[in-house]
Amino acid sequence: MKKTSTLLLAATLAAAAGSAAGAYPDRPIRMIVGFAAGGPTDVIARVLAQEMTRSLGHPVVVENKAGANSLIATREVAAAGADGYTVLFASLSHNVNWLLLGAKAGYDPLKDFAPVSNAASLPMVAVTAYQSPIQSMKQLIEQARAKPDTISYGSAGNGGSAHLAGAMLSTMAKARMIHVPFRGNGPALTEVIAGRVSFMFYPIIGVAANVQEKRLKVLAVGTPQAGAEFPGVPTMADVGFPDFQDTAPWVGLLAPAGTPQPVVRKLNQSMVDALRQPDVQKRLKELGAEVIGDTPEAFGKFLVQDQKRWAEVIKAAGITAE
Repeated sequence: MKKTSTLLLAATLAAAAGSAAGAYPDRPIRMIVGFAAGGPTDVIARVLAQEMTRSLGHPVVVENKAGANSLIATREVAAAGADGYTVLFASLSHNVNWLLLGAKAGYDPLKDFAPVSNAASLPMVAVTAYQSPIQSMKQLIEQARAKPDTISYGSAGNGGSAHLAGAMLSTMAKARMIHVPFRGNGPALTEVIAGRVSFMFYPIIGVAANVQEKRLKVLAVGTPQAGAEFPGVPTMADVGFPDFQDTAPWVGLLAPAGTPQPVVRKLNQSMVDALRQPDVQKRLKELGAEVIGDTPEAFGKFLVQDQKRWAEVIKAAGITAE
């Protein structure tokens, strides 16, 4: 009798979950972005939210909760109801904040979230001032090795993608370089262009225009293959640093842990369908993004590897939260 009751309860719960998922969504979905409006993460989120609104039949509303390198937004979604109506459009900082802060981060990037889909990656390129005496990545590395701390690299802040990429290069090259953090990629790039900072890793978006205007030159690209945008420019693998594309910031969708799998699947299908649309692919290509659009399982495995990779870089480079 007890076994029969247990089976009936399980069947009832399964039916209720299926019914809820079938009705999902029945109201607007909040897509929280931890960065200011207008940046690459925000722009991609809005492109996808517009397309997902059409497929889901209810508005997917992007809300910017900028601050503390996305900590504010991440904590809010981690504490939200696991019903699929509050989701996080996350980036590389999702794992990095936790690696740097530990329990002070206020969330666990793997345990407190249900992966939905990795949307895209934003490959970076190594750039220096157009008038810089440094003509190649090889020359930059040689100088850094011969004269420690004479090469500096800029970033948008401690623990950001450009900082981690520079630290990874410094570690792999066994060369001491100086990290110079700024409050954003824009100010950092301004100092590189002025020649006051040796170089930086910068998202590929907007670089071509600066090259054409003879403000920047590209030393290497962080993609597996050389691109048509910068003919003749080697990849990081070409100059002895394979797998550097793994430093590319990613952007993807996460829901709070415990969100019913049928809801996660519905969100995943909506995002993957959006990423297949020609207009969306064209817009993301203009931003320099490489479309991914994977399964929740694949994204989950990626997040585990992403955390492991950056843990090793952070430890080797001695990166701290300060």
